[in-house]
Amino acid sequence: MSKMPLFVYFHLFLLFSISVPSRVISETEQTILLTLKRQLGDPPSLRSWKPSPSAPCDWTEIGCGSDGAVTKLLLSSKGITTSKSLPSTICNLKNLLMLDLSNNSIAGEFPTTLYECSNLQYLDLSQNYLAGAVPADVDRLKTLTYLSLGANSFSGEIPAAIGNLPELQTLDLFTNNFEGTVPKEIGNLSNLEGLGLAYNLKLAPWKIPLEFRKLRNLRRLWMTRCNLIGEIPEYFGDIFTNLVRLDLSMNKLSGSIPRTLFSLRKLRFLYLFSNRLSGVIPSATMQCLELIDVDLAKNNLTGSIPREFGELKNLSTLHLYENHLFGEIPVSLSQIPTLKYFRVFSNNLSGTLPPELGLHSKLAAIEVSDNQLSGGLPEHLCAGGALIGVVVSSNNFSGVLPESIVNCPSLATVQVYDNKFSGEVPLGLWTMSNLSSLILSNNSFSGPLPGQVFWNIARIEIANNNFSGGISVGITSAKNLGFLDARNNMLSGEIPRELTQLSKLTALMLDGNQLSGALPSEIISWQSLNTLTLSRNKLSGQIPTAITALPRLAYLDLSQNDISGEIPPQFDRLRFVFLNLSSNQLSGKIPDEFNNLAFENSFLNNPRLCAYNPNIHLDNCLTKTASAAPQSSNSSSNSLALILAATAVVLLAIVSLVFYTLKTQWGKKHCGHKNKVATWRLTSFQRLDLKEINFLSSLTDNNLIGSGGFGKVYRIASNRPGEYVAVKKIWNREDVDDTLEKEFQAEVEILGNIRHSNIVKLLCCYASENSKLLVYEYMENQSLDKWLHAEKKSPTGLSWPTRLNIAIGAAQGLCYMHHECSPPVIHRDVKSSNILLDSEFRAKIADFGLAKMLSKPGELNTMSALAGSFGYIPPEYAYSTKINEKVDVYSFGVVLLELVTGRKPNMRGEHACSLVEWAWEHFTEAKSLTDAFDEDIKEPRYAEEMANVFKLGLLCTSSLPSTRPSAKEIMQVLRRCCHSGSTRRRVGNEFDIAPLLSDPRYVCSYKESNAATNNSSW
Repeated sequence: MSKMPLFVYFHLFLLFSISVPSRVISETEQTILLTLKRQLGDPPSLRSWKPSPSAPCDWTEIGCGSDGAVTKLLLSSKGITTSKSLPSTICNLKNLLMLDLSNNSIAGEFPTTLYECSNLQYLDLSQNYLAGAVPADVDRLKTLTYLSLGANSFSGEIPAAIGNLPELQTLDLFTNNFEGTVPKEIGNLSNLEGLGLAYNLKLAPWKIPLEFRKLRNLRRLWMTRCNLIGEIPEYFGDIFTNLVRLDLSMNKLSGSIPRTLFSLRKLRFLYLFSNRLSGVIPSATMQCLELIDVDLAKNNLTGSIPREFGELKNLSTLHLYENHLFGEIPVSLSQIPTLKYFRVFSNNLSGTLPPELGLHSKLAAIEVSDNQLSGGLPEHLCAGGALIGVVVSSNNFSGVLPESIVNCPSLATVQVYDNKFSGEVPLGLWTMSNLSSLILSNNSFSGPLPGQVFWNIARIEIANNNFSGGISVGITSAKNLGFLDARNNMLSGEIPRELTQLSKLTALMLDGNQLSGALPSEIISWQSLNTLTLSRNKLSGQIPTAITALPRLAYLDLSQNDISGEIPPQFDRLRFVFLNLSSNQLSGKIPDEFNNLAFENSFLNNPRLCAYNPNIHLDNCLTKTASAAPQSSNSSSNSLALILAATAVVLLAIVSLVFYTLKTQWGKKHCGHKNKVATWRLTSFQRLDLKEINFLSSLTDNNLIGSGGFGKVYRIASNRPGEYVAVKKIWNREDVDDTLEKEFQAEVEILGNIRHSNIVKLLCCYASENSKLLVYEYMENQSLDKWLHAEKKSPTGLSWPTRLNIAIGAAQGLCYMHHECSPPVIHRDVKSSNILLDSEFRAKIADFGLAKMLSKPGELNTMSALAGSFGYIPPEYAYSTKINEKVDVYSFGVVLLELVTGRKPNMRGEHACSLVEWAWEHFTEAKSLTDAFDEDIKEPRYAEEMANVFKLGLLCTSSLPSTRPSAKEIMQVLRRCCHSGSTRRRVGNEFDIAPLLSDPRYVCSYKESNAATNNSSW
């Protein structure tokens, strides 16, 4: 056999010595990772981890070096849930450089097992449930260049040992519960480029240490709302020459803004809003060549806006609102080629707007309301074609609106109310395709209303102007119109019948015009109408009966017209918050529902109208009837007596007939048989030892325990001594068709089969042609709202531990509905009055009268009409009919705020607003959270838990449905509340975390989303 040359053996040896170890490394680390996967609970997101010759380097979560060794383990947002310490198996990956476990559900303390990862350079544990103190020997991770512990629940002091990590370039400790002050040793991190200490609300008041002067490489300094006090150090502008982002907002800084800040040539983002800074804005040294965003809003700044701002040629955002600035707006601002957002509202600015504003940049938003500006609007606001909003209200602007404004296809809102504008509104403004709100009230606009309005517009306010002529039928093209306020103009003619086709209309206000003719009689499409005010016109005819079929009508004012005829007796169907029919020509008697002092001023100055209640300022119907007969004849008295006697006989006969009819109904043996006498159909879901006949005799006022818009609720004794059931009686509308009846039965079937300890059991349903009886388990302690908001609270009240358990129980019921039911259930009316409490104060969700089934999890469902209760309705109802489970999350967030604050969802008096608006304002103004707590339960030992639930309530009531947590996440946070002490913010990167709770730039979106229902800033 021939011999192989020696050099061939040598090459084979080299090949063997290189390839075999690489394969061995791969197989060994594959085993380590599969073991780690099991130790982490086999997350479904890691199902792709399967043994193969190319594994693990072909797994998407793994990064390998050139030798095949694992160097990166990227497990962010993988649904990892563990309460144990991280497995030491991780550090068996000897070449591991990068470990990312962010945005999971990892609980427990800081994982000291990672000390064994001797080469680790990058460690991200942010957005988890880690708690406890960061260990004092954290500097054992001596090779780290990146450390992020943000959005956890770490407490105690920030260890000084962090300053002993010499290679560290990024340190993020934001959104935790750290106490004490920030260690000056951080100043030793000379390589540090990013420092995030934002949203550590428990830090003691602290000043920026002098030692921070050594951080010469800083590019990002993020210290929003971390209890900073004192002045901004002068050395910032001299030392931090590499600074790109500086965010010191929402602290208690004082003094003036250092002039040197504006000499930072690389600075792009400057946020100093919501502090106590004062003085003038520095002007002489603006050399920030790359400055993009400047937010100095909500301070106590005085003086004028420096003209040197115009030299910031990269400036995109300039926010100076809510200060004490005066003087004119510099013309130089209009020369900035990149300016997009210009907000200076709520100052004392005067003069005119720069005439070239918008000409040299793609201006997107201008907000200058609440100043003393005058003159006209610039012609070129939309020259860049990107303008979204024009908000110039509450100034002294005059002249006509520029015609150029109609050449702005992107325009979404125009708010020019409370000014001195005049002339006709440019015709094209009414038909702009993206315009959703047009607010022109309190000016001197004149001319006719347009013949056509674009379908997308949702809100029109033109009150207190000089518009004249008729209301064109072309307004019906605005299919999305929900709010129309045209009060106090000179409109004439009849109310067009076509106006009733606007099915999304919630408010129609036409008071103080010259409208005439009769009210439209076909108004069935106004199913969403809440407010109808037509007072001080010349309307005649009768009140149409169809108005009583509007299910949401709560405010009705038809006063000071010439309306005649009787008030439709069906008026008692409506539940009015305000009713005014005074100063008309109405006749007959007022409906029995209104014979009380709550409506004593609703019917004044109707000479031919009478009431049976002597306290109502109308003629008494009995006296009026008697006086109508001849007074001189004795026979008249006898006739009256005979009439009364005959009436009594007739009434007795009617009562007997009704009793006989009901007895016949209950005596029927066959269910489902329809005839003129109502028969009862039983649908049973539980074993119930109660006979039907017991219900009828017990449905009396003595057993009444509650009532609402859908019926009355009675407490009925069962056949077992001491046990009760709750019976809800719902009257049917006469025009319900078979399809709706089948839908009701199908829904009852589904709800009746729900089995969960935190949902009230539906025991059975009795249905007839005229009414339905829903039989529930009885809850001894009734509803949560009676314990929170009753005028006479129980002396024992609800302690905080009890309230927290109630929140957890309700969250568990909500989680079951959204995540475990198939199909999922949307309640649509979650509120404290629909959370019932049993004898041990266990919470159970009740009243599914508005519940709807979704065909697929997460799928949007179209609702034809607004559902829910005021104070609990999410803002997306104002602009969308598409809803999902997040509507319940919003409503539940309101309940959480009720539990913490003890306040009602709709507040009255000095703070007349919704609880949600009040809570967000309280939080964003950096007020003490303890000031928001219910005084009845405020104790220092519960302060942390109550603060966490308050914040969770804010997150649930976020204006954007996509940013609200799921019911499952809510339940997990509440369960961990007393241990973790902090909620988690699920976000994608460091700059997105602040907006999820406190950043006013984000909170503005909350206000914007409410623009359709609240006339506030855009």
